[in-house]
Amino acid sequence: MPGSREIDPARLPELLDSLAGIEALRSLAQKVPAYLVGGVVRDLLLARPRSDIDVVIEGDVAALADAPGFVLESGGRFLTGKLSLDGAEIDIAQARAETYPQPGALPEVTPATIDQDLARRDFTVNAMAIPLAGNAELIDPHGGLDDLRAGTLRVLHDRSFIDDPTRALRAARYAARFDLELEPRTEKLLRAADLSTVSDDRVQGELRRIAAEPDPAKAVSLIVEWGILPSIDPVAPERVASVVELASGPPWAGWSDRELAVMLAIVRPLPQIRELVSATPERPSDAFRLAEPWDPSQLLVARALGADWVDRYAAELRHVRLEITGDDLIGEGIPEGPAIGDGLKAALSGKLDGEVSGRDEELRVALAVARGEIPEG
Repeated sequence: MPGSREIDPARLPELLDSLAGIEALRSLAQKVPAYLVGGVVRDLLLARPRSDIDVVIEGDVAALADAPGFVLESGGRFLTGKLSLDGAEIDIAQARAETYPQPGALPEVTPATIDQDLARRDFTVNAMAIPLAGNAELIDPHGGLDDLRAGTLRVLHDRSFIDDPTRALRAARYAARFDLELEPRTEKLLRAADLSTVSDDRVQGELRRIAAEPDPAKAVSLIVEWGILPSIDPVAPERVASVVELASGPPWAGWSDRELAVMLAIVRPLPQIRELVSATPERPSDAFRLAEPWDPSQLLVARALGADWVDRYAAELRHVRLEITGDDLIGEGIPEGPAIGDGLKAALSGKLDGEVSGRDEELRVALAVARGEIPEG
């Protein structure tokens, strides 16, 4: 059970003053009542860095039309806009109430008060606000501060996971990131969540957010433990943990897309990736031919599953280049066509295997194969 956290809301004014762009945000509150809401409030209380900021206003979003850098979102279905501030985009939303026409559907929204807006949110720790005008006093109608101190993740109402089952995946992300435990009633409701009522795109969106976490394996482990996404198999957390470890250092860091690799590791890997794991290339050229068609993130998953040989491809073989090009073969009388590619492939294979060295040898081998004097490979 997580231990009690020391959180002092009296520090909010000081922490708020240190928030990037706070003066510009306060200027919004001169036009309409405006509040910091959700994750930014939670992270301020925890004294954690926060990269994205959400602001809710009471009143018409159009009242900010003349605010520098503000753009009302197209269509206005969700009563939102964005404020560009020092190179960052801040989400601005009109306080709203939501109704769900059916489980898993996108909500229908109507303007509301800040209290009503907080009541529609997912968990108590995300249902707090701070006014941007006047004193920075915490607005906490659902006991989020106490739950944050106790390390508890609690939903606001019994239909929470029915209205939006993706909140079950969000619960795994928050529980893992902040070391929170499900409140018993919340756990019972969560285990009954039916993610089949929402689109695959929305599920994938939540999994991508998990993939971007510092420790995605912990969240994936919770998803498996809770049984909310049967498509994820029990060994997925181990795959994810291995991918994260490998992606943090050479030869994978900076080459493979860590987030994509984690996503691939969460789901059951393609049979072709597993074929890479069982492969035992004898020569560098064999390893090159096997690995070259694949995306770096797919190769990283193969490596996490045990394909040790791909390390050499990632570190060394993929950088090998010929000194000759197709133009050199054309200059020697080879007509444009597949023969040129066959010749270059043969020269590269020889170079990878240490059998060809230097421009002259590359050209000799490439021409011999292109002319059919020796078979490719």
